[in-house]
Amino acid sequence: MTTTGENARQHFLSGYKCAESVLLAVAEQQGIESDLIPSIASGFCSGMARTGGLCGAVAGGVLGLGLACGRQKADQPVDKLYQVEKIFLNQFTEKYGSTCCAALVHSDFNTPEGQAHFNENQLILKCHQMVEDATNMVVDLIEIE
Repeated sequence: MTTTGENARQHFLSGYKCAESVLLAVAEQQGIESDLIPSIASGFCSGMARTGGLCGAVAGGVLGLGLACGRQKADQPVDKLYQVEKIFLNQFTEKYGSTCCAALVHSDFNTPEGQAHFNENQLILKCHQMVEDATNMVVDLIEIE
C-alpha cells in the first residue's frame, strides 16, 4: 500500500513542484477535489518563488493542514489549527534543522550558479524526501485530530 507521502513524491517526480505535491496528496487523502488544487500552492514552491524563503514542502503541509483542519467561518476559533501547525513545524525543524529552503538546500535558485549547485549536487533527492516526510507528518497529525 502506498503512503500519502509516497503519493506526494510521485506527484513531485511527475512534474509538480514541492508545495503543489504535498497539498495535492493531502487533498486526495482527505477526498477533497477542487480546481484550485494544486494551483493555489504554486507560488509557495522553490522557497516561495525562488526567494529562498519557506520550504515549499512545509508550505504545502501548512496548506494541507488548513484544508483538513481549518475553519469555515470567521467566528470559528483557529487555536486548534495553530497548535497542529506548530507541532508540524517543530517536527520538520527537528528532522531537517530548518523550514527555510535556502538553509535546507544551500542553493540560491535566483542565480545560475545556485541552480547549478542544486543540480550538480543532486539536492532534488533531498527535496523528494522532504516532500514525502512533510506529507506523512501532516497526515499523521490530521489522523490524530
